[in-house]
Amino acid sequence: MVDVLADITEDAFLGGQLRLKQKRSGHRAGHDAILLAAATEAHAGDRVVDLGAGIGTAGLALARRVAGVKLSLVEIDPELAELARANAAGNAIAAEVMMLDVTADAQAFAAHELGPDSVDVVLTNPPFNVSTRHRGSPDQMRHTAHVATEETLHAWVHAARRILRSNGALTLIWRADGITEVLAALSRGFGSLAILPVHGEAGRPAIRVLVRAIKGGRAPTRLLPGLMLNEESRVPKKEVRDILEGRAVLPLAEP
Repeated sequence: MVDVLADITEDAFLGGQLRLKQKRSGHRAGHDAILLAAATEAHAGDRVVDLGAGIGTAGLALARRVAGVKLSLVEIDPELAELARANAAGNAIAAEVMMLDVTADAQAFAAHELGPDSVDVVLTNPPFNVSTRHRGSPDQMRHTAHVATEETLHAWVHAARRILRSNGALTLIWRADGITEVLAALSRGFGSLAILPVHGEAGRPAIRVLVRAIKGGRAPTRLLPGLMLNEESRVPKKEVRDILEGRAVLPLAEP
């Protein structure tokens, strides 16, 4: 008999404030999700949706920081959705987990009470590796979690735009070399962009961009000073450690 639990680990995030169960193999939660949560502004009472939530890392990290949000975790994979449900319960965080394809139509979203103009905040970490430049994992779910098609970003942004209220905020993380794709996807219906480049090492190109966009926003785009993850010794910088351990937020999350 196969021991299903042997394939599950429990790992600490936010300096131990959040403990998450996840599969030992396949997609593993990491810094991207915690950075995304730390870049997302939210307030008590806000309806918050994490699109493509996986095991719930980003959404639950945000809910740990901002008490009183109404959190929904949207995930297509049943195993990950079940882990997200267990993680919410295990951390005493109220969250609704929805089995739903982010690219589904408006009717499917409405069936889960995610109708048009019904959400205050969306955060998302879409699959962003390009199949022509990235060897996909033989693990199908890991492949799905990481590898994007030409339509992925547009489809996910469209879903966020549909459910967000006017002046609602979308925060996403994407490959830095795909910034033109991000700007193109956000050109319809979003404005007031704030862009934070994320660099792995000094003197090296950015590896990620965190972007905050407002539905119907009209303010000029702001390019913020880049976040450097590591010192020259490759040790995480103190400000980054503070963010990863839940003691600080990124400028995108500040009013």
